[in-house]
Amino acid sequence: MERGTRLYRLTSKIQQFSLVKTIRTGLVNMIPILTIGAFALVFKEFPVKAYKEFIASFANGFLLNWFNFVYSATFGVLSVYMTYTISRAYMKSKYDTDVPIIGANIASLIVFFILAGAYQPDFGIDHMGPKSMLYAIIAGYFAALFYRAFYIALRRKTQILTLGADHEFNRMLRTLIPITLTVSLFAIGNAFLLRVTNKESFHDLYIGLLNDLFAGENTGFSKGLGFIALSSLFWFFGIHGNDALEGVMSTYFYPGLEINQLQIAAGLEPTRVLTKEFFDCFVLIGGCGTTLCLLVAILIFSRNRAKRGLAATSAFPMIFNINEMMVFGLPIIYNPIMLIPFLVTPVVTYSIAYLAISTGIVPYITSQVAFTTPIFLGGYIATGSYAGSLLQLVNLIVGVLIYFPFVRYSDKNTMKNNMALYENFMDYFKTNEQLLQHVKLTEQNNKQGDFAKELLADIKYDLSRNLKLEYQPQYNYKGECVGVETLLRWNHPIYGMLYPPLVVKLIVEANMLKELEEAIFTKAVSEEAKIYQKFGRGIKISINVTGDTVVTDEFLDFMKKLNDKYNFKEKNFCIEVTEQTAVSFTDKTLDQLRQLKNMGLSLAIDDFSMGQTSINYLKHNLFDYLKIDGLLIKEMVDSDNCKEIVQSIVDLASSLNMIVVAEYVELDEQKEILHKLGCDIYQGHLYSKSLPLDE
Repeated sequence: MERGTRLYRLTSKIQQFSLVKTIRTGLVNMIPILTIGAFALVFKEFPVKAYKEFIASFANGFLLNWFNFVYSATFGVLSVYMTYTISRAYMKSKYDTDVPIIGANIASLIVFFILAGAYQPDFGIDHMGPKSMLYAIIAGYFAALFYRAFYIALRRKTQILTLGADHEFNRMLRTLIPITLTVSLFAIGNAFLLRVTNKESFHDLYIGLLNDLFAGENTGFSKGLGFIALSSLFWFFGIHGNDALEGVMSTYFYPGLEINQLQIAAGLEPTRVLTKEFFDCFVLIGGCGTTLCLLVAILIFSRNRAKRGLAATSAFPMIFNINEMMVFGLPIIYNPIMLIPFLVTPVVTYSIAYLAISTGIVPYITSQVAFTTPIFLGGYIATGSYAGSLLQLVNLIVGVLIYFPFVRYSDKNTMKNNMALYENFMDYFKTNEQLLQHVKLTEQNNKQGDFAKELLADIKYDLSRNLKLEYQPQYNYKGECVGVETLLRWNHPIYGMLYPPLVVKLIVEANMLKELEEAIFTKAVSEEAKIYQKFGRGIKISINVTGDTVVTDEFLDFMKKLNDKYNFKEKNFCIEVTEQTAVSFTDKTLDQLRQLKNMGLSLAIDDFSMGQTSINYLKHNLFDYLKIDGLLIKEMVDSDNCKEIVQSIVDLASSLNMIVVAEYVELDEQKEILHKLGCDIYQGHLYSKSLPLDE
């Protein structure tokens, strides 16, 4: 337990580092680009000969060109997008309202092109793709960091840089000096480094160092093991390992297939185990980190809905060994929990595959296989034997078993993190509940706004599929159940029962309230028989509807259709008009309320006296019930003023032939006081909290 706690704390600390958070956020923001590029690559390289011939010939290669265009415009310049998203993520994390983010984007992009060697004659699109992801990280984060520091330090001095032009022109003019200083700093550093190392560009230095690591004639087990371990490690840090080590692959492993084919042609047995197809088919199943194993482990063992949703979305491209959505979306990068299986799994699958082929259990690889070829088919084509497919299956099972405990631990870690975020968010919401009434949580540009958006997404997903209602009974002074109030309660799969005012507020912000109220009404009416069976036939069933909704034409039409189906005159349903907004009484709204009553529905005023409700509700004699606000009931025991107010409300309602219901009755003392004041119907925890029907 202590070891798990230490790992959790370490993981939490690492994930809170500014560099780690920024890179992860930047890469996650690239998901649309990665998704579009991944599907373009799948359709471009779909490993069926007839299909490839079709897209190459159809309309003079229109489809093939289309896929090439999309792939080149996404993965082809991936590092450029990455520079932009990382610099943007860094600036957004600082919540500076007066430091232009665009300045950081510009500075970072210029620095990226310096590091990637844009000044070289042979610079091309190849330098802007996955090979340059390291420069994207450096430029995106550190250039944005220096730009922001320069801008803040020189804020007062740059304010004089105005030429009387429009605001946007002056704003961009003030970014000029911070951008220039940032670019100059990196340009000088780049020039100094290249002078010392005698290289033409940082790119040449970087690639040269990687190639030097693998120098030597040996192409046996150890070189392949080192290659796969380093490639996986690069991926973990957000660097495209396969492309970064492409020179190593081309020099030492690409020739293996040709050598095997030449040996067969000469009547000899093939001898080279390590080929490009060896890594693609038997080691990196599903892509770097052997992530097809992780995909299967999540789908089978994970209980986290978000992770399972990501796995389902990533499944199609991962079948074709394109896994950027999983690597960046889960994320695996900079995730200490996933580091061990991400490194260990390809090393283990590499060792199993090397042993199986070198000992003759599985034939040597003698056929070229596109890296997008799905598992089992790729193994068969590469070796010409079903033994190749069986080897892939063995490695898949082994990989799933390696990932399994880490997937389960990751679920626990995610739950702890989410609970901490939720508790902080709820403290913020309850502390500022009154102030937030007229603020849109989901539009706030801070961590509370981000969490509110995530929570709203969960609400939309869950409530649209599985609407749950609870019922709180109302009792008279004799202890007889005389009614129930229908209440929406949402039991979040992670956070448990959510604070109802928060749920309502988020639903209102999403403009879902009208649809939700109609859904609640429909479900409550459909459960009428169960309600009567539980609480007794003939009791009043109350359903909350906001003042905004109850007087709309749409709600009236909805109720007419529901009435045609259920005939409310034979029921005992009551609409409780809630306090979110006050009803505006006009001739039209009065007519609509009368039409609802004519259907056989009764009307109640909810939270009378403390919310938006007022005496104005009483003068038209349309309401049958009046529910006293719970705050009055809570304070009544210790406050004579509250007792006087309650007495006045009860007397007023009695004179208008209205029935009074007291909410939040939790103590016998409260009930006895209310009885003496003339209120004999109670709702609250003295009798029961709200419960699902099956409880």
